[in-house]
Amino acid sequence: MKCKFHSCMLLPGTQLVRRPLRCIRAWGCLPSRSLMNLRELVCALNDFASLSLAESWDNVGLLVEPSPPHTVNTLFLTNDLTEEVMEEAVQKKADLILSYHPPIFTPLKRVTWKTWKERLVVRALEHRIGIYSPHTAYDAIPHGVNDWLTKGLGACTSVPLHPSTAPSYPAKGTHRVEFCADNTEHLDTVLSKIKDIQEISCLATLPARVEGEEQTRVSLNCSQKALLEVVALLSQNSLLYHKTEILLLQKPLLPHTGMGRLCTLSEPVSLSDLIERIKSHLKLPHVRLAVGMGKTLESPVKKAALCAGSGSSVLKGMEADLYLTEKEAGTHDENTVWNHKALFIFEKPEKHHLDQKEEYQVTPIALGKGKVFNNCHRLQYHLRICSFYPATYISNICPDD
Repeated sequence: MKCKFHSCMLLPGTQLVRRPLRCIRAWGCLPSRSLMNLRELVCALNDFASLSLAESWDNVGLLVEPSPPHTVNTLFLTNDLTEEVMEEAVQKKADLILSYHPPIFTPLKRVTWKTWKERLVVRALEHRIGIYSPHTAYDAIPHGVNDWLTKGLGACTSVPLHPSTAPSYPAKGTHRVEFCADNTEHLDTVLSKIKDIQEISCLATLPARVEGEEQTRVSLNCSQKALLEVVALLSQNSLLYHKTEILLLQKPLLPHTGMGRLCTLSEPVSLSDLIERIKSHLKLPHVRLAVGMGKTLESPVKKAALCAGSGSSVLKGMEADLYLTEKEAGTHDENTVWNHKALFIFEKPEKHHLDQKEEYQVTPIALGKGKVFNNCHRLQYHLRICSFYPATYISNICPDD
């Protein structure tokens, strides 16, 4: 997405100062520790935004790792890692590059000097520079990119369009098996055989009354592989088999986490007013808009669906008065407009912006409000706004005190 760098890297309230780029010391400037091990830093980044939140098609995490041990003193931040940005990172003696968009997306069959992405890997390894990309993991987290976009709508409540699930089940196993038995002697034999099956957990027995008869209810959790063995065992006794229930366990949803946001405004707002709000929030001179059939700029908007990036799969089928996305209108479902909806697109930068770049001084609070780097002293930060996009996309920042 062209205008979301600051939201994933710079959370609301981050202090940012426009100055010549130079080495930045972390909070406290204590002399007790001047370097941070790469693996410790990667663990801290993963704790801040779990890679399990990223989309399945994405390529996130540590993409290039110099041979260990590798210490990080200088961290280089960028929206997109190009060859020009790589050379700047080399000049700044960076030890790790955090690139929002992954520079390696499709698998590389070879690493030569032939293509620019291969050359990025070569240059990184030559200069012992690691490369890390969070991408859609930063889109999904609370107070991440999507939540920042909602602030441009004004007062509203929002929920994820595609909620994220926890990385693991509340208990071990993917299935729960429950059955009842009235023959204690036979049940002991069955339980003994069940205990011999691998990947069985939470095995429990409880007294139960079924159709007026005292019985024993058995429950257990198991994996998909173990389920086949459990069912095969129970099928040997028709009475047990017909009293068996199999439940597919679901991973719990994570609150306020996921792709896209469905926003309900506190009060209906005209489309023209909402346009001005978005332009102001994104610091853009203009945006592109496809107005729904029978609608005008004065039509009220009560509900808006948005997504960082293209959002075509995330927004599909969602009912809203306004769809906020970065992708060109022609690549979205034409029914969006024909069904009397408005499609709102972030405008791509004009050509004259392409050679502009801005350099900033950024405090360590820029990543995770201090959660990531509080224990790393004298860690240098370099923030590079890639020349693909104009500096006007940087907003929602606080001046230095």
